[in-house]
Amino acid sequence: MQSHAKAVIIGGGMMGVGLAYHLAEEGWTDVVLVEKGELTSGSTWHAAGQCPSFIGNYNMAKIHHYSNTLYPRLEELTGQPAGWHGCGGIRLATTQEEVDWFNYVAGFAPNVGFHMEVIGPDRIKELNPWLQTDGILAGAYTNMDGHVDPSSACNAMAAGARQMGVTIIRRNRVMDIKQRASGEWDVFTEQGSITCEHVVNAGGCYAREVGLWVGLDTPITNMEHHFLVTEALDEFKTWEGELPVMRDPATAGYYRQEQKSGLVGIYEHYGAKEAWDHRGGSPEWESENELFDGDIDRIAPWLEQAFERMPVFANAGIKRIINGAIPHTPDGNPLAGPAPGLRNFWQCCGSSIGIAQGAGVGKYLAQWMVHGDAEINMACTDPRRFGGFADQDYTRAKSFEDYHEMFVTPLPGREAAAGREARTTPLYEPLKAKGAAFTQVYGWERPKYFAPEGFTEDLQFRRNNLFQIVAEECRAVRERAGIMDLSSFAKFDVTGPGAEALLNHLTANRLPKKTDGINLTHVLSDNGRIEGEWTITRLAEDRFYVLSGAGTERMVQDQLSFAAGNDAVITNVTDDYGMLVVAGPRSREVLAPLTDADLSNSAFRWLSGQEITIAGIPVRALRVNYVGELGWELHAPMAQLAALYSAIWEAGEPHGIADFGVQAVNSLRMEKAYRGYGAELTNEITLIEADCTRFYAADKGDFKGRTATEAVRGKGIATRLVYGEVAAGDCDIYGGETVMQGDKVVGVCTSGGYGHATGKSLAFAYVIPDACDGLEVVILGRRRAFTLLDAPAWDPSNARQKA
Repeated sequence: MQSHAKAVIIGGGMMGVGLAYHLAEEGWTDVVLVEKGELTSGSTWHAAGQCPSFIGNYNMAKIHHYSNTLYPRLEELTGQPAGWHGCGGIRLATTQEEVDWFNYVAGFAPNVGFHMEVIGPDRIKELNPWLQTDGILAGAYTNMDGHVDPSSACNAMAAGARQMGVTIIRRNRVMDIKQRASGEWDVFTEQGSITCEHVVNAGGCYAREVGLWVGLDTPITNMEHHFLVTEALDEFKTWEGELPVMRDPATAGYYRQEQKSGLVGIYEHYGAKEAWDHRGGSPEWESENELFDGDIDRIAPWLEQAFERMPVFANAGIKRIINGAIPHTPDGNPLAGPAPGLRNFWQCCGSSIGIAQGAGVGKYLAQWMVHGDAEINMACTDPRRFGGFADQDYTRAKSFEDYHEMFVTPLPGREAAAGREARTTPLYEPLKAKGAAFTQVYGWERPKYFAPEGFTEDLQFRRNNLFQIVAEECRAVRERAGIMDLSSFAKFDVTGPGAEALLNHLTANRLPKKTDGINLTHVLSDNGRIEGEWTITRLAEDRFYVLSGAGTERMVQDQLSFAAGNDAVITNVTDDYGMLVVAGPRSREVLAPLTDADLSNSAFRWLSGQEITIAGIPVRALRVNYVGELGWELHAPMAQLAALYSAIWEAGEPHGIADFGVQAVNSLRMEKAYRGYGAELTNEITLIEADCTRFYAADKGDFKGRTATEAVRGKGIATRLVYGEVAAGDCDIYGGETVMQGDKVVGVCTSGGYGHATGKSLAFAYVIPDACDGLEVVILGRRRAFTLLDAPAWDPSNARQKA
C-alpha cells in the first residue's frame, strides 16, 4: 500500500466514489479511496436508485441534473454498465399550492438545464395507464431523469476513477486520523498508514464516527427507510414501455416499475425509527450489507394509499422488503465542503438521496478542492452552515423531521417545528408575548413579523394575509421608528499589532482610517470569488469589530484564524453581544434622551461607530443599517439586551415606535437595492459581475483575490447583476426564476420582494451583459415584464441615512 497521497477518501459508497471519479477528472489522480468492506456495502447497495430532476432548491437541482446527465454516459465513458433507466418522473399535486410550487420549479428548470412540464390528469394517465387520478390537479413531469442501479453506477464510476489513476483499496478499515504539525494528515488503516494533504470523510452511515477522530461532531442521523418489491405483474409482462417514477405526497413516497414488478417506497409522516437505535444510532464497524427487519405495520397507512393510487400493485404478492439505513442531516441537504476548524479536512456525506446526488456532489466538491471554488453556489451544502448548536439532540430532532416531511411541499414561510430555541436572546419570550413569529437561522430565533393574537399565516407562493402586516412594519420604519432584535449577526473582535494587516490582506476594500470609521468589505477567494461580506468598525488603532451574517459564523472564524499570525488575536463575541436595530426618521429623537452622547450629524456621522452609554448600558453604537434609514445598530452585552430594549421602547412610544421583523427587512433592503450574501453575493461570481467595484480598492496594495479580480476586469464578464421592477401581479420574486428576452434565456433572478413604501415589486438578477431591454421573468408559469432601474427605488442619494 502506498504511503503518501494528495488526498485520501474514507468510504466507498456513491458519495466517496463519485468524488474520487471527479477529482481525477479535475486533475488529481494521486488519490486513494479506502473502503472497509466492498464498494457500495454501506447504504448504497440497498438504495432504490431514484434520480429526480425535480427538487425545490435551485442549486441542489444543478447537482441532481449533473448526475442525471452523467449516469446515462457512464458505460460509454468507462466501459462498464451503469444500469440507467431514463423513464422520467412525475410528482403529483392535489392542491393549488402544490401546483404553484410546480410552476416555480418549472420556472428555474431552463437555467438548470432539465426539461419540465406541468401536465394535467389526462396526460398523466397517458404516461401511467394504471394510476388512479381522482383528486389529482397536475403533475410535474421531468423526462430527463429516472432511476439507476446503485451498485452498477457506483462500480462504473470506480472503474473510471481507476482508469484515470485513482487507487481504490477494499477490505481495509481506517482506524484513526491525526494531523501533523506541518498540516498534513496521517490516515491509519489496518494495512498501514498514508500521509496526505487532504482527507475526505465519505463515511456514509459511519460519518459521525469518522468525524469524531478529529474532534468533529458531524450532524447526521441514520434513519431506517423501507421500500418493497412486488411479485411480477401480468400487466407489466406485456407492457413494452417503462413507467415514470411516481412521487406522491399523499402516499409519502414513491412508486415505480421494477422490471416486471412494482416498487413502492415510503417516508412515513410519523413513527419513523432511527437505525441502530439500540446503539445510539451508530453502526458496528463490522456491519456490512446490513438490513433491518421489515415493519409493514409502521408504513401501512401510506402503503394502503399507494395501493389505492396503483391498484395494479394491490393484488400482487410482496417479493421482498428492504429496510436499510440512510443518513439525514438537519436540513436534508448533504454535507459537502470544508469541515469547520480544520485545514484540508473535507466532508462528503449526509446525503439522504445519495444515488441522485453522488455524482453531482462529487463534481462540484472536486472543483472546490482542486481549484478553490465550485462553479455553483455551494452554500446549501457547506458543512459550516451548522454550528455548535447542532448537537446530537438537535440533529436527531431535525433529522427525524426531515425524514417525516420528505414529501411535504416547502411553501414559502413554512417554519419547521423541531429543533427550535437552540439559540435565543433575552428578548425571545418578551417579543413572543408581543406577537412575534420567529424564523430560525444558524440556530438563532429571529423575529419574522409581529401579528395579533390568533393570526395564522396562509402559506402559499402568492401574496397572502401577511402582506398588510409587513406593510405596516415597513411604514413604521419609513415614517417613524422601528426596533428589531438582530442579535444573530456573527461578531468578532480582532485586536493586536497585526490586526490591521490581517484584515487588509483578507478584504477587498480599504479599512477605515479614522478611529470610529466603518466600512463594508468583501472576502475573496484566490480566484476572486466572493466568500464573505463583512462590516468592519475601527474601535482603536489596533482594535476592530467585525460583523457578518448569522450563517457565516464558523466560516468567518476559519477565515480569520487560518490567516492570523501571532500578532493578531481573534475573539468570537457573537454570544457576548446582543444587537438592536433602531431605524427611522425619528430614531435620533428616540435615542437622544437616553444618552449623554451627541447623536447629531456633525458629532456622529453616517458610517461611524462609537462606544457610548444608552440608558446606563455600555453600547457599541454603529450608525449603519440594512433598511436605508437614519438609524443605529446598538451592540450591547447580551445580559442587558432586554433592559436596553425596554428603555428604548418607553422612549419611543411618543414617537410611534414599532417592532419589525426580517420580512420587513427584506422589503426595505430591496427598495434600497442592497445585495444579499448567499443570493447576489456568492462563490460563483466576483465583485465585477456583482457591480460592487465601489467596495473594491485595487490600489490599496496586494490582498487575497486581487490578481484574479483584476484578470476578470481585464478579460470582461459573462454575466452581470441588474436590479429592476417586476410587473408581478399577485406573486413576487423568490429567487431562481428565469429571465427571458424574447425566446432566449438570458439570466436568473437571485432575490426579490415587494417594496411597500414604493409600491414596486423589485428583483435582482444576473443576466448576460448586453441584456437590457425587453426582459421578462417567469413567475408561476407566467411571463412578467422586468424593467431595469439604474438607481435604488428608495432614496438613491442616501439623504435619509445621512440626515
